[in-house]
Amino acid sequence: MNFYYTLERICSKIFMKTFGGIYAMISHVGYARWIGVNMGEKIQIYGNPSKMFGSEPWLITLGNNVHITTDVLFITHDGGTLLFRDKVPNLEITAPIVVSDNVYIGVRSVILPGVTIGENSIIAAGSIVTKDVPSKVIVGGVPAKVIKTTEEYFEQIQKNSIHLGHLKGKFKDRELKKYFNYKK
Repeated sequence: MNFYYTLERICSKIFMKTFGGIYAMISHVGYARWIGVNMGEKIQIYGNPSKMFGSEPWLITLGNNVHITTDVLFITHDGGTLLFRDKVPNLEITAPIVVSDNVYIGVRSVILPGVTIGENSIIAAGSIVTKDVPSKVIVGGVPAKVIKTTEEYFEQIQKNSIHLGHLKGKFKDRELKKYFNYKK
């Protein structure tokens, strides 16, 4: 390799890292599409996605109306295979992740290789999803297990709602402060 070729590769990597980092902050969904995540419509990504989709983002498919919160990780390969490559040099565990329509993934959840998340499901915050999630359930924990159906959850939240979900931004903040009698 000559010096100029090496310098060009280094400059290209620096530019792409810098551009990608800026793009990830400006357009979360645009960045995810740019790196190859397969996406439906009405995707919401809350928080910076620059490290969210791992090293094989093209193996991740997101359906329609998917909400992904801060610090979620999609891991499409098993790095533990590195410990055994001296015995089996071509050992590799990599598998796609599929998130169906109408899914909410809570803060700091981890989705592991080969997992399919069924439609109308919720992944509770901090969950580690190691196997497929059926449709219409809430899973949570380490490893994630079914907690209840989304229908049971819906009945519960209707009873407990403070009925401000239709408001946005400063209007919602104002009403929440009133509701909780916050004075400052």
